Amino acid sequence: MKQVVFSADDFGLSESVNEAVERAHREGILNAASLMVAAPAADDAVRRARALPDLKVGLHLVVIEGPAMLPPAAIPDLVDAAGQFPSDQLRLGINYFVRPRIRRQLAAEIRAQFTAFAATGLTLDHANAHKHMHLHPTVGRLMIEIGRAFGLGRVRVPAEPPDVLARCGTPAGFADRLLHAWTALLRHQARAAGMATNDHCFGLAWSGHMTEVRLLRLVTALPDGCSEIYFHPAVQQDALLCRLMPDYDHEAELEALLDRDGRIRQAVAVMAGAGRTP
Repeated sequence: MKQVVFSADDFGLSESVNEAVERAHREGILNAASLMVAAPAADDAVRRARALPDLKVGLHLVVIEGPAMLPPAAIPDLVDAAGQFPSDQLRLGINYFVRPRIRRQLAAEIRAQFTAFAATGLTLDHANAHKHMHLHPTVGRLMIEIGRAFGLGRVRVPAEPPDVLARCGTPAGFADRLLHAWTALLRHQARAAGMATNDHCFGLAWSGHMTEVRLLRLVTALPDGCSEIYFHPAVQQDALLCRLMPDYDHEAELEALLDRDGRIRQAVAVMAGAGRTP
């Protein structure tokens, strides 16, 4: 059987993102969104989500390049004076792995983000991490261990199959294949904790550029199992998005999710029908 979930990251980052998520769900094909609980427009995102009972909302854990939930005094080794995580992925990864003091602060921050999500009253559908930082063994372990206490039952594994991308015209390099193999560790962590995962994930190679043409090509090439295709939609590229993701085509991703001509819906229906056992 083939299944597909269309999801949006960075829910709560800005009102432009939030409006796109709402429109893509009400008018288009968007099934799920991942909430950044400490982001500038998180309250606006929660308000919208409460009015969208069929939208599956999860936690988009931020432990890199974004705002923390706890004050800087509580996690001084994690964030700057403004409460922002740095962007240096390599240095963060090393610190998270080898420094016990930092791991304790990291655990406290992850718990604070799950607590903040619980306070919204929304059902926790899933969890993943900004920049896929839950692929880091320490971050993944803490997210799963702490998340269980908050009812976490599903984790996104960002495993993008190189052979599928190749069929879609984007050959994978050595680094892509290595990353795909590395995701097996996170899948093992999640399943050992009794949590569900997607089988495949798409949006890494085309991050910020999941256009309608690409999406249609991808849907017709999806492998067996449950695939998640994630997006970064926005109604316009506001100042914050220009600073953080200047090369992303947020509006084109929203258009793909709106599926105005119904071609994506039709392709999904054909895909699902072809996967049924006679």
